[in-house]
Amino acid sequence: MKFVVDAQLPAKLSRLLADAGHDSVHTSQLPEGNRIPDATLAGLADGEDRVVVTKDRDFRNSHLLHRTPQRLLIVSTGNVANAELLTLFTENLDTVVNALSEADYVELGPTGLIVHGDRA
Repeated sequence: MKFVVDAQLPAKLSRLLADAGHDSVHTSQLPEGNRIPDATLAGLADGEDRVVVTKDRDFRNSHLLHRTPQRLLIVSTGNVANAELLTLFTENLDTVVNALSEADYVELGPTGLIVHGDRA
């Protein structure tokens, strides 16, 4: 699966995804870096069939209203330590990937996964 990890999340998350065999980039690796506008990031994700991984609820609104980004993983943990976030992803990664193969909008919280929409 292909991911792009947004600026509010650590680059270590992108490395964790890559180490698990996924194609993952963090916004800090892009030409505009962490200053990339949301619309540009969504366009890049849509053009490369990447899932946007973010805490930014603006992406949820854009996804629901305009269908961009087309694929979305919202991290709804609130403020947690990076180690806790990485552990959450490690423990749930297979479930997340399976959900994203069936749905276009998934939310990962501290107690589990919520699947919001089937892939069109």
